[in-house]
Amino acid sequence: MELTRGLVVRALAGRDRGGYFVVLSVENGYATIADGKRRRLDAPKRKNVRHLQMTATLVDLEGVTDKKLRSVLKQYQ
Repeated sequence: MELTRGLVVRALAGRDRGGYFVVLSVENGYATIADGKRRRLDAPKRKNVRHLQMTATLVDLEGVTDKKLRSVLKQYQ
């Protein structure tokens, strides 16, 4: 499995280590991630893909809001 838009990932490094995020985009070895709380959709975090652990969950990002992201990621906290 490779990193794709909408995939739920866990941060392995940095101050957000251990947190769960949704991948918004992937390019040149970096992914932009958001969780709807600390990292909102309007200010996503750019993170090296080596510092992310993939899960098996895929989220539909069509019409997603910060509140919907928080509710999806709530099951992982």
